[in-house]
Amino acid sequence: MKRLIYLSIILSLLALTSACTEEGDPPMDTVKHVDIQRFMGDWYVIANIPTFVEKGAHNAIESYALNEDGTIATTFTFNKDAFDGPRKEHHPTGFIRDTSTNALWGMQFIWPFKADFRIVWLEPDYGITVIAREKRDYVWIMARGPEIEAAKYEEILAFIGGLGYDVGQIQRVPQRWPG
Repeated sequence: MKRLIYLSIILSLLALTSACTEEGDPPMDTVKHVDIQRFMGDWYVIANIPTFVEKGAHNAIESYALNEDGTIATTFTFNKDAFDGPRKEHHPTGFIRDTSTNALWGMQFIWPFKADFRIVWLEPDYGITVIAREKRDYVWIMARGPEIEAAKYEEILAFIGGLGYDVGQIQRVPQRWPG
């Protein structure tokens, strides 16, 4: 029960501070448009600046499904601390805040707070994406498969650094899948 209370407090603070940016950081642009139906589905978390929930995550996958009411059912699953660690699952809800682009979301872990999520990179084939936050505290590099090419990863890191992030905080998420 205490862990749930701590999680609630931390996620609430995350949501409350989502509009704040470091002094001097320019506004963060999103991609021009996201075909929301194409964006739905499974995304392997390749790397991130992890929240406390994500620390030690292995085989992390973020899955999105569009609900009839326009919200986004989200399922985040991972193994804790090892490939054979206990499987964890979280179910935040996404809300599209800018329907002209579909690239600016609120992600609700705890009612009524919605954390800032921005789709700032999206490959034309919808194979790789980057989700960032205006505050530049957390970022996620995700792909449709468990790996991306090294050159593409370095290109994305340079892009994220250009947004004002400290890329030294970005950590690879271990991914190992049969087949």
